[in-house]
Amino acid sequence: MNGFYLKPKLFSVLGSYSKPQLIKDIVAGIIVAVIALPLSIALAIASGVAPVCGIYTAIAAGFIVSLLGGSRIQIAGPTAAFATIVAGIVAKNGMDGLFIATVMAGIILIVMGVFKVGGLIKYIPHTITVGFTAGIAVTIFIGQIKDFLGLTYKSGVSPIEAIEKIEANIASIGTFSWQALLVGAVCLLILIVYPKFEKRVPPSLIAVAVGALMVKFIPVLDSGVNTIGELYDIPMGLPQVDFGAMNISASRVTGLLPDAFMIAVLAAIESLLSCVVADKMIDSKHNPNAELVAQGAANIGSAMFGGIPATGAIARTAANAKNGGRTPIAGMVHAVVLLFVLLFLMPYAGLIPMPTIAAILFMVAYNMSEIRNLKEIIKSKKISGIIVAFATLILTVVFDLIVAIAVGIALAAVFYLTERLSNKKIIKPQFSHVG
Repeated sequence: MNGFYLKPKLFSVLGSYSKPQLIKDIVAGIIVAVIALPLSIALAIASGVAPVCGIYTAIAAGFIVSLLGGSRIQIAGPTAAFATIVAGIVAKNGMDGLFIATVMAGIILIVMGVFKVGGLIKYIPHTITVGFTAGIAVTIFIGQIKDFLGLTYKSGVSPIEAIEKIEANIASIGTFSWQALLVGAVCLLILIVYPKFEKRVPPSLIAVAVGALMVKFIPVLDSGVNTIGELYDIPMGLPQVDFGAMNISASRVTGLLPDAFMIAVLAAIESLLSCVVADKMIDSKHNPNAELVAQGAANIGSAMFGGIPATGAIARTAANAKNGGRTPIAGMVHAVVLLFVLLFLMPYAGLIPMPTIAAILFMVAYNMSEIRNLKEIIKSKKISGIIVAFATLILTVVFDLIVAIAVGIALAAVFYLTERLSNKKIIKPQFSHVG
């Protein structure tokens, strides 16, 4: 078993596991769950699905990745990277279309792990990952302007693409709510300033509490601010997934294959990047192929549990490391704590104001915006890298990730071949003298 290339990291650490580490893992798992709760709700809303779907995802994917994964401290769940993809699939194909695409993506990820594709992900150019990550950040930011300003779209207006959302926001600017802006601005200020003075309690949790209290106890704010409970049903208890009602056919499977492939590729890239970050934080080494198999199983499990696509979450994984988590037990504890919330405390999520969710997602967008890496690419003055990064960024915002990554890879390949050919010495053919 020691030589099995898909061996989960959990089974590698149990032999030397100790009671002090168990306590540290439990504490870290609880803290990560507290961080994940508002984020999972916010990311579900940004993905165009019910808020509770984010919790379903964090529970199912979080537990499975920790159980089967190749990293000691990886935390999996819904992430911002999937928001635009999921929203597009749901808008065009419904929740059953998302179910099909997520399950297929899970199968693709498992196949990638079995055939040892994990080691190849590192060959995707850095400029492409920076470009599409920054593009996703811009898309998320644009998508949250509506709730931050309290705008109301006209009946029948349901924009999907970023450009459509900009146009809808401009058209509905007359419905602006100063109450929503006030609540959102206060919560955003908390998210920015609070961590400078106190880091033990997650700032998103403080923002959620303050936002809910403002709307609950300041009468003038009540009429101009929507809460999650006013816009969505907040069920308590285990999910009820009606598989029999789903429209699953060969034509739908074929039609959703590009989306499934994109989910799988993005999940692979983001999860393995997160593993690399985790390795540096705790001086460890992950198993990339075991991680891909775990991510595949997690996506299938998430879909079966009523969730959405999932992958490794870099911020939550880093929080796990910083709070003492050193084994997959911490990730499993995080999932169990969220399950407790789902079973007993979920209705309280209905009190969270939508501008607070928008503020949290603004910070998510900023943190994943890749501003530092974009500056470094510009400072390098390497024209090919600048073009690839910004072309990928712009195409992610204007079109979608499939187009952006395809064009980015094509551009990177063209520049690579051009540079190789230009650096290659031209050797003149030698002719022997005859007669």
